[in-house]
Amino acid sequence: MMRPGFADPVFQAQASFRAVLEAMSRPGRVQLLDLPLTPPAGLDPAMAAVLLTLADADTSLHLPAGAEDAAEWTRFHCGSPSAAVSEADFVLALDAVPVLSTLRQGTDEAPEQAATLICQVALLEEDRGWRLTGPGISGSHHLRVAGLPADFLQQWAAQRQAFPCGVDVILCAGHRIAALPRSVRIEEA
Repeated sequence: MMRPGFADPVFQAQASFRAVLEAMSRPGRVQLLDLPLTPPAGLDPAMAAVLLTLADADTSLHLPAGAEDAAEWTRFHCGSPSAAVSEADFVLALDAVPVLSTLRQGTDEAPEQAATLICQVALLEEDRGWRLTGPGISGSHHLRVAGLPADFLQQWAAQRQAFPCGVDVILCAGHRIAALPRSVRIEEA
């Protein structure tokens, strides 16, 4: 049986979009997406809300192998065509996180054509962890993330060298999201 999407699609999509916009414009700030949503097994409510908000028939999506319920639910509610990890507009990471350099990076002429990685993590917590600096951050901000690969910061630093190209990341944990636009600098604290 197909699980429903947003109960009130207009209001909930607007609330979710505002949270994603706020997260992208204030990197590392945790946003609460406490919407009544029952996604399929394997998807946190925040990730499901982000998908319902951003994905549509004009955006390609890569879901990991083994996420058949999530893939069927997303196809039904969003209509997003499937794509290879290196070609997708949005790449979902539920357990294993793909290497950032394997995702679409955009070009100097069209950096907006880079992929967005939507990553389900175990924990998002402000005021501890990594030190973030860059546009949208007054001074610095701290974000603790549990559930990313041990070499994520090295991957992030490598992609920053090609700015304005690079991948944007939306982190989801339960009902919480935070974003790491490619413009942000991340250091161990």
